[in-house]
Amino acid sequence: MISDPGPANPLPMLGAVPESPYKITGDVPREILDGAAYGYPRSLYPYQLQDGYGRTRSECSLQTVVLENERLRAVFLPGLGGRLWELVDKGTGKNLLYTPSCIQLANLALRSAWFAGGIEWNIGTRGHSPTTCSPLHASILTNADGQEVLRMWEFERLREVVFQIDAWLPPDSPVLYVAIRVRNPNHADVPMYWWTNAAVPENPGSRVVAPADSAFASSYTDGISRVNPADDGGVDCTWPVNNARARDFFFDIAPETQPWILHADRDGDGLAMLSTGALRGRKLFVWGQGRGGRHWQEWLSPDGGAYAEIQAGLAQTQFQHLVMPGGAEWSWVEAYGNARVDPESAHASDWAAAVDHCSSRVRALQDEDSLAAAHEAASGWADQHQQRSIATGSGWGAVESIRRRRRRTPWLEESGTPFGKESITGDQRPWLDLLEGKGFVAADTFVNGTDWAELLEQCQHNAQAYLHRAFMKHAYGELENARVLYLESLKLQETAQAHRGMALADLSEGRAGEGLEQYVAACALEPANTALLTEALTAFLAAGNAQGALDLLRQIGHPPTRSGRIGFLEAAALAQVGKREEAAALLNSGVEVADLREGENPISDLWQQVCPGEDVPARYQFSMA
Repeated sequence: MISDPGPANPLPMLGAVPESPYKITGDVPREILDGAAYGYPRSLYPYQLQDGYGRTRSECSLQTVVLENERLRAVFLPGLGGRLWELVDKGTGKNLLYTPSCIQLANLALRSAWFAGGIEWNIGTRGHSPTTCSPLHASILTNADGQEVLRMWEFERLREVVFQIDAWLPPDSPVLYVAIRVRNPNHADVPMYWWTNAAVPENPGSRVVAPADSAFASSYTDGISRVNPADDGGVDCTWPVNNARARDFFFDIAPETQPWILHADRDGDGLAMLSTGALRGRKLFVWGQGRGGRHWQEWLSPDGGAYAEIQAGLAQTQFQHLVMPGGAEWSWVEAYGNARVDPESAHASDWAAAVDHCSSRVRALQDEDSLAAAHEAASGWADQHQQRSIATGSGWGAVESIRRRRRRTPWLEESGTPFGKESITGDQRPWLDLLEGKGFVAADTFVNGTDWAELLEQCQHNAQAYLHRAFMKHAYGELENARVLYLESLKLQETAQAHRGMALADLSEGRAGEGLEQYVAACALEPANTALLTEALTAFLAAGNAQGALDLLRQIGHPPTRSGRIGFLEAAALAQVGKREEAAALLNSGVEVADLREGENPISDLWQQVCPGEDVPARYQFSMA
């Protein structure tokens, strides 16, 4: 069962990337402070939101790829970001990962859509990756030793890099190997971020262990600071169920220590997450045992089940970006298997003793020399041509390859990760036509970069060309230049997108009245555009003009609604204009906002405003504090 992802949001992502809600204080190394100050993008343009999902799930077929030997069975989902969905230890019959019985999309990723479970690959910037709910290119190759390898790859559009995931499971191996390669084909440095996130079952008998005496902890309200995770104010937080609230623990593992983290259940079974040294960071994430944390678990897994996450990343924390030089290639190997620890030793109250025991079990599972050998082997076949294509990702890599070759700018060797022209769809076709000199009519997708701007400049007296040039300037933060181009576009053709761009620019520069007028004009042109209406109503409320929001709903003839984000915004507007009883009636009828953002708790806040003295229903409790 899966919730329908729906169509992509038609609006370009021109707003700021949500900033980290944490402060960095106390005993924190300069490396973390410097990395946290570097590399955050202005926006996620040219991506579009994936927010067309709801809370209704239905049966559908998903392509899976299974790697299996005598000990392990691994199941991948190439159509959903290449997620490693299951990893079953055949000896015990246990799935080492948390794998829910359904896929329920929710607003936790950079582009909104995300789902719980399995092992996820995150690249680009802090947050769940832009590719996490998108198909990857995938193929099967056989290396010189006769080993079959699952290869998945994609062009990541924010950083303009190519990432590659090679997974293989040798005969009788106790671990699944995954080799990651990231290549920067650009002349310039790019900020780089990579975190591999593994969901593991959360229950009273489970503990997480990593080779560190301290961790940098964050809690969504109190910033980030160094703590002893095994004794934080008298609480051993390495047992996920001991945490009262949602928290992150970034373990401070010494650079000379082999990085690993493991999850051990009451029997000593659980996922061990090992890697070569390049993947330095290790983290434990918990939702917490408060009402909000439990509700998030239910929201993401409606059929039941609780989980924590153990994670591994290039930097010590997820607040940092690393400098990836132009032309650089980074690679490492990750390995996953059953920790098979002695539960009494791993669960000992003496943290140092528990770490010593788990370290010995990790070395027995896969020592550093074996990981290094696996990395060397994977590097040897990284450019080997794929033998059998099994899935197709986006056509953006193909368009990028064509663009760079035509413009004679650096690209990379494609033999192992081909971006064939056959992958190009209607999303990319207008841009390919522009590259090939066939003119430019319109596009519902977006591109970025100087080359594209120059090509669009050649399209004289073209409203759509002006519009897309305006989007690029807007994404760069050049609002005055963007405004000029929006106006040029509007002179030739009145469009909702141009009015919406003007609205965002006006609001960014403090001209609320003009910005809201632009939203009214945009919605009048496209009254059925739910994404546009939602954004406009949100802007009216943020500007303190709730009556304007209600007038907009009436003017465009939007049908009465009692659910969804528009229903919530209507209730909030009613409350602001003093119609508290009408707002309360909407909330009591049941408002379900499918794309409620992680960390948001607005329905609870509104309930307390319009239903004073009444307990907030559990279904409206999403606080992570």
